[in-house]
This record gives sequence, C-alpha cells and structure tokens, in this order.
Amino acid sequence: MNPPDKGNQIPQPMRSDGAGWVDLGPRNVMRDRQNPNMLVPPVTDAGLLPNLKFSFSDAFMTLNHGGWSREVTIREMPIATTLAGVNMSLTPGGVRELHWHQQAEWAYMLLGRARIASVDQRGRNFIADIGKGDLWYFPPGIPHSIQGLEEGCEFLLVFDDGHFSDLNTLSISDWFAHTPTDVLSANFGVPESAFADIPDKQVYIYQSEVPGSIEADEVKSPYGTVPLPFSHRLLAQRPLITPGGSVRIVDSRNFPISKTIAAALVELRPGAMRELHWHPNNDEWQYYISGQARMTVFIGNGNARTFDYQAGDVGYVPFATGHYIQNTGTETVWFLEMFKSDRFVDVSLNQWMALTPHELVASNLCVGPELLDALRKDKWPVVKYPGYGYVP
Repeated sequence: MNPPDKGNQIPQPMRSDGAGWVDLGPRNVMRDRQNPNMLVPPVTDAGLLPNLKFSFSDAFMTLNHGGWSREVTIREMPIATTLAGVNMSLTPGGVRELHWHQQAEWAYMLLGRARIASVDQRGRNFIADIGKGDLWYFPPGIPHSIQGLEEGCEFLLVFDDGHFSDLNTLSISDWFAHTPTDVLSANFGVPESAFADIPDKQVYIYQSEVPGSIEADEVKSPYGTVPLPFSHRLLAQRPLITPGGSVRIVDSRNFPISKTIAAALVELRPGAMRELHWHPNNDEWQYYISGQARMTVFIGNGNARTFDYQAGDVGYVPFATGHYIQNTGTETVWFLEMFKSDRFVDVSLNQWMALTPHELVASNLCVGPELLDALRKDKWPVVKYPGYGYVP
C-alpha cells in the first residue's frame, strides 16, 4: 500500500514545538480537518470565549413540497443575540406563503431567481424579480411573499432579533385556519362555503406553478407603489477594490429602506485577509458563501480564540472586539458581515496607528521605523502584501 499523501494524513493535536500529543481515542477526523485552529490553537489563543461558529449543515432541516429551510438563531448559537439567520430554497414555482414578521427581514439571493411581492401600510404595493447577488428588505409588520422562478432559488434571510424563528411567524393560512368561517364570511362579504377548502394549519412553503412574466403578475394599486424600493442590486454596486479583494457596503445610505440591518459583502482572494479591525456600533453576524477562512477574536484581558470557517458557516463577533478574517484556502472567500444598525462602520487598527503620533506608538509597542513607516493613513478593508500572505 502506498503511504497516504499529506492531504490524507490524520491531523493530531500537537504543535511543532512538541506541545500536545496524539489523539488515539474516538474522534471525528472530518471535523478536525475542518477546524485545524480548534485542534491546534495558535499559541496566541488564551482565555475563555464562547463559541463563535455554527454551521447551517448542523441545523435542523424543514422539508416541504416546494422547498426547504433551516435556521441559526440564539438557540443554536447562544452568543448571537442581535441577529438570526434562515437559509431557504424554493423549487421552480415553490412559494414561501403570504406572511409577515414582528422583525425586519433582510435577504441575500445566493442562487437562482425569485419573485417577491409586498404591500405597505398605506396600500402601496411592490413586485420585483430578484437574482443572484440581489437584496431585499421588509420592515417589521410589512406583509410579503416569495416565489421561485424557472430555475428555483436559494437565499439567506437575516432578522434583527437573535430569538427569531421563521417557523413562528404570522402566516395568512394560519390566520384563516384559526378564524371562524362566519367571521371570514362577514369580513369578505362572501358565503361561508367559499372557505370550505382552506388549510387547517400553517402552510409555510408549498408547490405552485412557475409564475409568468412580471408584467402578467402586475397588480395596480390606487395608492401607487412604495416610495422606497424593497430591493437592491448589490453586485451591480461599484465595489471598493484593494490589493487582495473587494468590499461592497450596503446600509440606509444606499438602500434607504434598510433601517435596522447594515452589511458588507467581502471578497478575499487567496493569501488575503480582512484587516485587523473592530466595529463600534454593534455585534457582527457573518455568513460564509465560499472558500475557507480563519478568524481570531480578541475580547480584552488576554482573551482571544481562533475559529475556522467554510461555506455555509455562520460566524459571530461581539460588539467592539478586535478581529480579522484570513483566507486559508486556495479559492476566493466570499462572506457577508451584517449588523443590527442603519449604518456600516468599522475602525481600522492600521489607520488608527497611522494617525496617532508615531513616537507614542513606538514607545507603546516597542517598535521601530520598519513598522511605523509602513502604516497607512487610508483604510484598506482587505489587505495583501507581496510575500506576506497566508500559505495553505
């Protein structure tokens, strides 16, 4: 038998300096390969931090005719108090039924296309087709629906409350099922027989026909359309490009309806990293779209811990704590960082040091001109320097 190549060797909890020992007991080797910085933490990790990672692959899957959904909330990730996420897929013609939430809904289309429809409190409606890389946002209490188009779709939903569950929302079928038919008859001015076949419980997701053109679906409201569109084409937005990648920031400044959730779509090419920084406005909720990365979160008082992330994982960073995200693979990392806020804001460690008297920085850190002369006064959210990138 040929010896296994390096990629197939079983990883062991041992550092190069000899710390640790082999693990010969029961173990999940696949998990250990996915989490090398958990198995062998950097020597700089220390202290007790809560878990800052949860994979949608570990979430309960709800299957329906017409699609599926799974969610990561405070129940799966107790540290995540500000935001909750739902990963959902709809078949061609599959419908997330007419419903509304007590929380705001922000969404990013991962694959395919869908048609969204909504009406605001003044009777103004909105109907739009959403494609890959597009967003939508529905304020709390605004009713809406989602339907997969010809190729079906998969998307990420984010809600501005960590306790949220998509399985506990206000749905039209559920309301009808729990309202006496004589009341429905009086409300709509039709015989009770018109409600003979209504569902007896919440439908949630169901299979229907693929809708026709958006023009055929158009319903004109006497009150017009919503003044602030509920959708935004994020990939059509010009990115901030730096060596190593790009960033697209979306918040209430360029997507005015999005009052409670701000976000950035970040691209990290191989060897690049999201620079050392922190956010002074709120916790950060992350979703990894592609590639593999690691993140160390520093919370002060000597406490820091490193986590590994792959596509489909959720990461979390507590308010105002220092961190970076580094591409540790051979393909480009794309991820979303999201905040319960109307604005995206961050503080760059590099820029802070560059705009502080250099003598003070030098005496504080015991560093010299080699570092001080390299500091940048302009902010690069993504960095990559020749000869200094991560090598897998």
